[in-house]
Amino acid sequence: MVKSNQKLDFLAAISGLMIAFQARANGELSHRMGNPIEAALVSFGSGLLIISVISFFNPAIKKGMKNLRTAVSKKEISIWTLFAGMLGGSFVAVQTQIVPVIGVAIYSVASIAGQTAASLIVDRIGLTGGGKKHITAKRVTAAGVTVLAVLVSVIDRIDARNLSLWAVLFGCVAGAIVGVQRALNGQINESTHQSFATSLLNFIMGTTFLVIFLVIGMLINRADVVALPAGPWWMYTGGTIGVIYIAFTSTIVQHLGVLTFTLISVGGQLVGSLLIDLYSPTAGVQVSAYLVTGIVMTYLGVVVGGVGNLPKLKLAKR
Repeated sequence: MVKSNQKLDFLAAISGLMIAFQARANGELSHRMGNPIEAALVSFGSGLLIISVISFFNPAIKKGMKNLRTAVSKKEISIWTLFAGMLGGSFVAVQTQIVPVIGVAIYSVASIAGQTAASLIVDRIGLTGGGKKHITAKRVTAAGVTVLAVLVSVIDRIDARNLSLWAVLFGCVAGAIVGVQRALNGQINESTHQSFATSLLNFIMGTTFLVIFLVIGMLINRADVVALPAGPWWMYTGGTIGVIYIAFTSTIVQHLGVLTFTLISVGGQLVGSLLIDLYSPTAGVQVSAYLVTGIVMTYLGVVVGGVGNLPKLKLAKR
């Protein structure tokens, strides 16, 4: 049993590492394409293709989508909740824009701070569907620590002429978007009773949003869609990583619980992002003592907060 738990802990850490690697892959693709929105579409679209193929051979996913249609027809879930995937598309669009500017580590710190802060509001208004929750001193402290961690991480870069600070702010916004999306997905999952069905809907909505966003951008800015660039193979793995991450979470959370999984996976994400910026950084990114300190503070903030607002995912039936 101990060995089994150790294996699950290891997989949870790997899932966090995958999040960091996805950010690096999407950032590299965006840098080479020169079009963050198109890069986000390539990433999200590839994930949609993969999960669509999986859905074709998995009756449980089809049943989950049928359950969702029934819930909508009975008005058990608001229609606007179904657009949660568009928040996911927005998140990837922001990710592809700012990771090339500030690097994976600072981006991870900023996004986790945004998630922690947004969770206060999400829980207070009852957006997860489980009723309203009081804002405790512990949760406020955790949010404050993670926000402070962002400031510590970039303290050596504070300069009125340094536009990368805006990228850090948008990293926090991206994290807040994920916090809201996660809450809405909790409601959707209660209707589908199948985590991969929830993911399929997210990929459909996110890809649709990015297509519309890209077309509008082309009409306004008269920008051209560029051909897929040559480069390292791993820069095209963003969508695949997203699907694999979903498979990991839908399985591991059932055994470890939400809190344990989150604490371990966030640790994996932060350590992974630091290693990525050390060994495969984007241009101009440097790892400083302030950044390392900020990463440690971010993890402490997550531990203090307990991250209790994450919905449990239903194990995919086979």
